[in-house]
Amino acid sequence: MRCFSLFVVSVVLVAGSTQAQPPSTHHRAPGGYIVQHESDIGKTEPGTHNGGGQTIGYSFFDKTPGLTLVFRKRALKPGSGIGYHEQKEDEIYYVLSGHGAMTVDGKTFDVGPGTAVLTRPGSSHGIKQQGMEDLVMLINYEQPAK
Repeated sequence: MRCFSLFVVSVVLVAGSTQAQPPSTHHRAPGGYIVQHESDIGKTEPGTHNGGGQTIGYSFFDKTPGLTLVFRKRALKPGSGIGYHEQKEDEIYYVLSGHGAMTVDGKTFDVGPGTAVLTRPGSSHGIKQQGMEDLVMLINYEQPAK
């Protein structure tokens, strides 16, 4: 349930990012919040876990001390992917746009807008972008505090 709650908060954060944008990249307010915009943090990277191709990663709040929730948006360009790897913690993928083929524990299935996939510790998975449109996803998992 905790993992689902964290995912819902993440979706709300991204949904709100399409509204008017704040003037600051990383704004700390006295009330204890941080605002970031994807245009300020996006980085072109190769497909993670040796997935190949080109991706754009958006690691929101990754420099925040004590934060254990990893909240990322990743755009997989045509022909790219996230390589097949073993999962060490619960991880949620939520597809915002585009299409792909995801393989979990040897079973491959299609994913598209509105698809959510929870991968559990000990499972293995990877995903490949398909078609002409970028495959854009939110990815959430927990990590030890920094």
